[in-house]
Amino acid sequence: MAHETYEPVIGLEVHCQLQTASKAFSPESAAFGALPNRHVDPISLGHPGTLPVLNERAVEYTVRMGLATHCRIAERSILARKHYFYPDLPKGYQISQYEQPICEHGYVEIVLEGEGDGQAVVKRIGLTRIHMEEDAGKSIHDQDPTDTLLDYNRCGVPLIEIVSEPDIRSARGAYLYMQKIRQLVRYLGICDGNMEEGSLRCDANVSVRPAGQEALGVKTEIKNMNSFRNVERAIDYEIKRQIRLLKRGDEVVHQTLLWDANRQETRPMRSKEEAHDYRYFPDPDLAQVVVSEERLERIRASLPELPDALRARFIDALKLPAYDAGVLTEERNVAEYFEATLAALQRQAGEGDLQAQAKAVSNFVMTDVLRVLNERALDLDAFPIDAERLAGLIRLRMDNAVNSSGAQEIFDAMLDDDRAPEAIAEAHNLLQVSDEGALIPVVEQVLARHEDQVQVYLGGKQGLIGFFIGQVMRSFDGSPDPKLVRALLVERLEARRN
Repeated sequence: MAHETYEPVIGLEVHCQLQTASKAFSPESAAFGALPNRHVDPISLGHPGTLPVLNERAVEYTVRMGLATHCRIAERSILARKHYFYPDLPKGYQISQYEQPICEHGYVEIVLEGEGDGQAVVKRIGLTRIHMEEDAGKSIHDQDPTDTLLDYNRCGVPLIEIVSEPDIRSARGAYLYMQKIRQLVRYLGICDGNMEEGSLRCDANVSVRPAGQEALGVKTEIKNMNSFRNVERAIDYEIKRQIRLLKRGDEVVHQTLLWDANRQETRPMRSKEEAHDYRYFPDPDLAQVVVSEERLERIRASLPELPDALRARFIDALKLPAYDAGVLTEERNVAEYFEATLAALQRQAGEGDLQAQAKAVSNFVMTDVLRVLNERALDLDAFPIDAERLAGLIRLRMDNAVNSSGAQEIFDAMLDDDRAPEAIAEAHNLLQVSDEGALIPVVEQVLARHEDQVQVYLGGKQGLIGFFIGQVMRSFDGSPDPKLVRALLVERLEARRN
């Protein structure tokens, strides 16, 4: 969004909750959704005499994200104590990383729509660092009218914090960046990316400056944004608020703000001048984190094909439209289902036009499969039509064994019927007849019954071909191939002209 003579400058700090079975420094479960204070133990509660042990899987997941975002991975990094006092942090400090993070100097790329003379523009967003830390507990303010309740289940759950450079220049760009981060962590299988449940959280640093000025303006930090749309709305609101202040000759105050989704506005939380001195120092109970070259290469080899590369391959090798490729690669499991279906179709059909097959599979996945997943609120793992059966249906359609409406009827039946598509088509009398010998007598009978319409057709009203096709379709006991019916009718009508 353009702001005339002012330029927004935005940096995001994104916390991703890692999908490990146990916590960052203890064997207690890190699963979401338990009753309050069920997943707690002496280590995460900071009882005297307990010693933390680093979760190796959390290190692997952090490195996976670092590699996926082109970061430099430190061979050695340090875990530090970040001190502050709040009721949901029972130890009085959080184990994090400070001077020596595990991942630094990476980037992600987003596609900004409609910029640069209406053309999509690829924008590179630099990453300052990705580091490991543990989560704090949760303060609950709305269940008791007089007291704040504390749930320590989240204490010690492993996180990564992804800190961007101040390279984002619009609220829309921040939204697209968050979507890209979510897509990557889900592709990598390290986080479910659910903002509503708090497994993906975002703080935004926002400032504005006169266009062309190098020096940064005074920034504010926005918290409490629990959806992608709220990230965009909160940042857009804050940009406009700061510009209004500057145009009036007022100063922007360096402070932390909360986003009020109900009132659609930011409101002050605290002044940054009152923020804590965290007194970082290396945790004396934890050794350095060592990522050897051998371990790094093993993790690199385990990475899946990432969405940008997958999208480019679908466009270049399969000649799919860019829109199709974007939809199919938005989620890793959808891309894998598409490829499994295409592979099954190739096995079933033998030699064929790979590009035509890919487009046919793409159409079914985008229009039918994704529709059902959305309507029934299903994950693809629970989708009742596996890749082999969907390929069988697509083969029937590509061979003109069923027409488009018949294919749709078969697809709908397959959702609740586990038979092969051919069996369903036969049971519902949907297989198209492509036998000329069976169709020619019916075509001749229709033309003989409608001699007046034949003469009108021969007189120049060729639109009547649709009438004749309909009569043949109704007269035939079965589902004739309409293309073949049309060809036979035209052939016999033209023969009468002579």
